[in-house]
Amino acid sequence: MESDRLLRRVERTSVVLCGAMASAALIASRGSARAAVAVLAGGLLVGTSYVLLKAGVSNLSAATAGAAPHARWRTVLSLAGRYALLAAMAYVMIARLRLHPLGLLAGASSIVAAVTVEAVRLFAKKP
Repeated sequence: MESDRLLRRVERTSVVLCGAMASAALIASRGSARAAVAVLAGGLLVGTSYVLLKAGVSNLSAATAGAAPHARWRTVLSLAGRYALLAAMAYVMIARLRLHPLGLLAGASSIVAAVTVEAVRLFAKKP
């Protein structure tokens, strides 16, 4: 399907852009790996969020298609647990590992940048 190919391209572009931003952070920080690690951690956070959201939407759509009410509640609680996992990951990255919030934000924005790149590619193809 066309949408599946587009999603795969967005995923690949996001990984490439996160790596490029981590390299830029390494250069900008004059070789200090801490900034690059923060960018990569932000990319890990948004990647985890993307995968969990994708799985949650699939599960929710399957659960609402004639399933028993307890299956719907299980899916809703599973979604809430996933967001709790993301919150715990963010807490560990900021409070315990003391990674720079701007680096985390840069890494987390890689998915937004990838969607922007793909939108520009699509509009550039249009006659």
